[in-house]
Amino acid sequence: MPHIDFPLVTDRLILRPFRPGDAEDVCDYQRRPDVARFMRWEPRGPQEVRVAVEQMARETEPASEGDCLSLAVVEPGTGKVIGQVELVLLSVEHRQGELGYVFHPAHQGKGFATEAAAAVLGVAFDVLGLHRVIGRCHASNTASAGLLERLGMRQEARFIGTELFKGAWRDDLVYAMLRREWQTLGRSA
Repeated sequence: MPHIDFPLVTDRLILRPFRPGDAEDVCDYQRRPDVARFMRWEPRGPQEVRVAVEQMARETEPASEGDCLSLAVVEPGTGKVIGQVELVLLSVEHRQGELGYVFHPAHQGKGFATEAAAAVLGVAFDVLGLHRVIGRCHASNTASAGLLERLGMRQEARFIGTELFKGAWRDDLVYAMLRREWQTLGRSA
């Protein structure tokens, strides 16, 4: 896989690999029930977050199926980590990936997640040469679905009752974008 030059700098954000010192900032949002609501994990305590951040700090070069690129989203003025964006390599042969993101509620609704996710889509298509990237979200997570739509991704599926999730059957929305669609949006380098 090609080398990714860090940090990624957008108009208002810096995206870089995680560092162990990011645990306190990450705990500020991962400990919150409103953040964990749609996540596969429950609210995390400081030790769980430290372990998660140590793992994410190693996720910088997706080369094999299942590898993840995990990036801290940093507010330049404060140096504070306000969220995270990831890209999971689903298939090397078919050049497929999956986009994911989590942001502190205090920084939601300002376009930061869309800006950071677009930067990672640029890496996926322009640097890693992926053909297709998907994004999945809980069907009740209208904010996440809206973000995927703002990125230009199209809804491909609604899966009904896909899994027992936190005591209830979960419906999932699946969005996708092809490299040629990314290029049509004029975002390609």
